[in-house]
Amino acid sequence: MPAADYGAALPPLTVNLIVRDVAAALPFYRDALGAIVRHADEDFAALVLRGVDVMLHADHTYEHHPWREALATDGPRGVGAELRLFGVDPDAIAARTAAAGGVVLAPAVDKPHGWREAWIADGDGYVWAVGRAIPSA
Repeated sequence: MPAADYGAALPPLTVNLIVRDVAAALPFYRDALGAIVRHADEDFAALVLRGVDVMLHADHTYEHHPWREALATDGPRGVGAELRLFGVDPDAIAARTAAAGGVVLAPAVDKPHGWREAWIADGDGYVWAVGRAIPSA
């Protein structure tokens, strides 16, 4: 699909993450989170994650963007933002995370707010809280 057609077809809310290396980031999103890869090349990937459009752009595609200098640092990305994916098995996702290039920041536990939840991060440091409702006793 031509880029202009893809852009015109996007829904009102999407997620766009700037990553150091698209190919290196893909296993986390595909294998750990279960995203469907619609397109991927060295510059860009178009994914669908539980019905939500997610884009990955390589750092070099932002070379003329005001974030260029900040993206050149080695620190984690997205500090202060938490991406949440609910209705999924946090234990299974946490188990697949390391093999897919991510890190388990906090293993799955039952939380007082009624969810079983794990915190994981991709190779660029974007943090995902993944979980599902705790069944009623």
